[in-house]
Amino acid sequence: MSLLEGKVAFVSGGGSGIGRAIAETYAKEGAKVAIADINEAHGMETVKAITDSGGEAFFMAGDSSKAEDNKRFVDETVAKYGRLDIACNNAGIGGPALPTGEYPIEGWDKVIALNLSGVFYACRYQLEQMEKNGGGNIVNIASIHGTVAAPNSPAYTASKHGVVGLTKNIAAEYGQKNIRCNAVGPGYIETPLLTANLDKDALTYISSKASMNRLGTPQEVADLVTFLSSDKSSFTTGSYFIADGGYTAV
Repeated sequence: MSLLEGKVAFVSGGGSGIGRAIAETYAKEGAKVAIADINEAHGMETVKAITDSGGEAFFMAGDSSKAEDNKRFVDETVAKYGRLDIACNNAGIGGPALPTGEYPIEGWDKVIALNLSGVFYACRYQLEQMEKNGGGNIVNIASIHGTVAAPNSPAYTASKHGVVGLTKNIAAEYGQKNIRCNAVGPGYIETPLLTANLDKDALTYISSKASMNRLGTPQEVADLVTFLSSDKSSFTTGSYFIADGGYTAV
């Protein structure tokens, strides 16, 4: 039997990179998948990949930094599939690259709005629905920079530390309501966002900082997220799992 057979799952930022890999893996493991992304073309590509492989999915365009869109994502998922069992809050951005004393206010506000407030908004409405279901499971995508600094990215570091703290709070509050919540902290993963913004030398340098001496793949993150989303991790909540090839080990 597949790990997520009969489940309904939601993935934000599911149009590319890690989010797409998570959505496709959820579907392969038997879940019906609701995909949200601000880029409609990318989101529909993910849906097509899933349906072409025999899975079931649909797409919702929207901005994960807005409370009203997060509420709509939950409402439309329930309208389509009748419930919400699993949510992976993955949408996020890196923001400007400047030290804290020079960081633009508008850049800070934009990063915090999506990476932290957006995750709170998502959880706020997902939890409301999961209580109606009698249980559920949330996985928030943080970063290795939820535990170590990312110099010249203060908003990103602060937002991802916040996601880890929010995750722990939810786990403490909802454990007796049959709702689990964990966070995953990817290291540097070979996604279009990363490779489009860094040259070959920069990618080589980042790879060398991990003890495994390589970038991770979206599928490696998706496999961890899927495990945490399944009953195979039924006694695990409030935890923060790093997938970084040893980047933070030294």
